Amino acid sequence: MSPDKINRMINQIATFFESQPDADKAGRVADHLKEFWEPRMLDFLATHIKNGGDGLSPLALEGSKRVLGRSA
Repeated sequence: MSPDKINRMINQIATFFESQPDADKAGRVADHLKEFWEPRMLDFLATHIKNGGDGLSPLALEGSKRVLGRSA
């Protein structure tokens, strides 16, 4: 998986939850990743974030860090 593809996927998820009335939008992004992403996708995401996470929207980055157990 390429960083561009993972950015596109997670930014789309974040865009959807950004439009929802929930107060904890990053939590909803994290919940979605936990429920639907397989471990190797999360591993790739963790590596991408470790390398700077370039291209991730702020909400995508915050939700990703939550699911990966890092402070946002």
